[in-house]
This record gives sequence, C-alpha cells and structure tokens, in this order.
Amino acid sequence: MDLGIAGKTALVCGASKGLGYGCAEALVREGVNVVIVARGAEVLEAAAKKLAEAASASGAPFVKHVAADITTEAGRAAVFALGHDFDIVVTNAGGPPPGDFRNWDREAWIKAVDANMLTPIELIKATVDGMAKRGFGRIVNITSSSVKSPIDILGLSNGARSGLTGFVAGVARTAIAAQGVTINNLLPGSFDTDRLKGTMAGAAQKTGQDFDTVWEARKKNIPAKRFGTPAEFGAICAFLCSLQAGYMTGQNVLADGGAYPGTY
Repeated sequence: MDLGIAGKTALVCGASKGLGYGCAEALVREGVNVVIVARGAEVLEAAAKKLAEAASASGAPFVKHVAADITTEAGRAAVFALGHDFDIVVTNAGGPPPGDFRNWDREAWIKAVDANMLTPIELIKATVDGMAKRGFGRIVNITSSSVKSPIDILGLSNGARSGLTGFVAGVARTAIAAQGVTINNLLPGSFDTDRLKGTMAGAAQKTGQDFDTVWEARKKNIPAKRFGTPAEFGAICAFLCSLQAGYMTGQNVLADGGAYPGTY
C-alpha cells in the first residue's frame, strides 16, 4: 500500500533505538524526510547512518539527527532551530523507572510528568497550528499499554501518560480535526526493547526470581506467545501517519499481542 506521505517531513523523538527507531525506519521507507532526536550522540549517529541507507533506497531526500534531550527547553530549541514545519511528529521519551510508589518523592513525579506528559504537549503546541494551516498533519504519541491496563511497578508512567491521554482526547477533537490534522496515541505492550528488559529486571528483583524466569513467564502470558518487534510497531505508526488514516483521530491504538483482556 502506498501510504501517500512520500516527501513529507517527520520529527521522531527517542529514535536512536527501540520503538522510536522502528517508527523512523518505517517512515523513511515510505519516502518521508526524517529528523531524529535522542540524547546519546554516538548511538544516534549510528542510527542516522542506517536510516540514510534506507532513505537512499526509498528516495527520501534526507535524514537529519539532533543529539539533544527533547524533554528540556534547550533540547526542543535545538530541534526547532531546523524549522517548525513538520508534517509528522512522533513523540517519545524514555519512561520513568519502575519501583514502589512509597519511594517516589515530588521530584520523581515532576520529572515523570515533565517527560511523558508536558514534553509531548509542548511538541504538539509548537507544530499543530502550522500543520492545520498547511492542511495536513499527523501526531503520534508513543505512550504505553499501561494506560489501559496499569502495571503496579510503573506507577510514574501510569500517571504521567494517562494525563497526556486525557489532554489528547480533548485537543484532537477541536477545530484542527477539520483541517487535516490527526492526533493519536500508540500504546505498546511488550516489545523486545531495552525498556522491556529494564522493566523485567525490576520485576525479577521485586519477586526474587531470576531474569530469565520472569522473561519467559511474561511471554507465556501473551496470547501471541512472543514479544513484538520495533519494525512491527513502526509499521503501525507509519499507517497512523498515512493519508488513509485521515479519519482516525483521538484514538488509543493498542499493540500488545492480545495481552489486554478487555472487550473495549
């Protein structure tokens, strides 16, 4: 399927590896110009080189990278120094650490809200009006399946990402919806990433089990009996950015191999 977005320009955050990289790669293969941002300069540069190779095959004119912390004002300024005219924005920031809520102080909560709620809102605010003026825009927020099915050791993430979900539910249904701009949330379940490994290590420590036991048990609890791949996730993201997905907005798209047990 031709997604109809060749020649568009995308900003993809947290794109040096994992789900963010999967999204950037899928967009590049559709002929989208991509600006990727992440904190680790060395890993980011390696990711940019790989994406540039994919871009040359798809005909995408450029892949640029900015080593910056998108959760800071200075980091966002560094990105927007390249321009504000992004047609696609994929927001993504590393989730807060797992733990027991009894051990989290105010600073931990503020940091989580800043990264996983306020940063996406700032990115939306900086780009959405330009998208509306040009008559096309796609914003995809990478959140978490914990928004629908909370995970006890991920309380910081549960809270901050749920706040973003509530915000998006409102703004996605304003006048921008009639101006060709969609805002959706993409909720990953268990994907084979460094983030998942960190969460599983926390669960192993909490339960006193070894890591491999927890890892295999988690797989068995997923109807698909496996973890997802960043490439699969990226393909879903690319579809949400497509012309064909123009009638989908304000939605929470769950990708979890069937793990969520609810009907709705």
